[in-house]
Amino acid sequence: MKKSNKFFKDLQKAFNTGVSFMLPAVVVGGIFLAISLATGEATESGLEVTNPFMKNLNDLGDAGFAMMIPLLSGYIANTLAGKPALAPAMVLGYIANNPIGEGEVQTGFLGAMIMGVAVGYFVRWCKTWKVPSTIRTIMPILIVPVITTFVLGMIYIYVIAVPIGAAMDWLVRALGQMQGGSAIIFGLIIGAMTAVDMGGPVNKTVTAFTLALMAEGVYAPNGAHRIAVAIPPLALAISTFIDRKKYTSEDKDLGISAFFMGLIGITEGAIPFAVKDIKRVLPAIIIGSAVGGAIGMANGVEALVPHGGLIILPVVNGKLWYFLSMLIGTLVSVAILHFTKPNLENIEK
Repeated sequence: MKKSNKFFKDLQKAFNTGVSFMLPAVVVGGIFLAISLATGEATESGLEVTNPFMKNLNDLGDAGFAMMIPLLSGYIANTLAGKPALAPAMVLGYIANNPIGEGEVQTGFLGAMIMGVAVGYFVRWCKTWKVPSTIRTIMPILIVPVITTFVLGMIYIYVIAVPIGAAMDWLVRALGQMQGGSAIIFGLIIGAMTAVDMGGPVNKTVTAFTLALMAEGVYAPNGAHRIAVAIPPLALAISTFIDRKKYTSEDKDLGISAFFMGLIGITEGAIPFAVKDIKRVLPAIIIGSAVGGAIGMANGVEALVPHGGLIILPVVNGKLWYFLSMLIGTLVSVAILHFTKPNLENIEK
């Protein structure tokens, strides 16, 4: 029992450390993207930024977002096993957050967390190896990083990514079969899948599915999806504003950034909150996004561009219900967080 408690305490510490190192990249990426996209024009391919300066700002924001998941994975592993684990975990975190393999699978922040933990414990094991003193000096900078990256990278690509790719293919087929079903149930499922991994494979599957339907002139599922993408960051932002005792000062600062990310439909703004308290945050945002998606579908909301948040309101059919669906879904998540998240002083006790 004591070993089990120590394991979970180690993980919690590692996740919190990973988030603290990831936060600046999230804030930089989110703020720069919010500013640049606010000047963009809604097109069939999404929000298009044409101003050269804003394009450069958009690239800086993209770079911040590209770095945040590797940073998370890297510092989870670094906390568990020290410097030799940092580089392998950052490489594998990057791999998890980008398409790889024949199926071009990406597992997002959940995959990166898993790889960070795997690297941490693998490197801990490597440190127990008894090797000659001449080799010991190059272990942390050559042998351990190379072996760790190769072994866990191959396991990820050939063992983890393949079944996930098959599961995503099945999800696409399942969604296609549901298309003619109840609008409310369809909206619930789209909303829940949008929030479950915040930019990961399930979210990307829904995006691909709604884009395929848009090509056929069907815009309602995209409406539900684009409502749902904004709810997680908006809900966490509002929760930090009204439930001050439940969040650290770091969280409260991030809440401001998350609010702007929600307005432009960047779901990833909620990731740091989910990593630190996944058992409370994830159910709250899944339920809220499901409610928002269902209300949007039930009222025939259509988003005509592949982007989300209030920023695309001018190119939405059913503007009032688009706004109300997002608002109600957000408030549902905020209410769940209010009643499930403990105050910080209670956690410390």
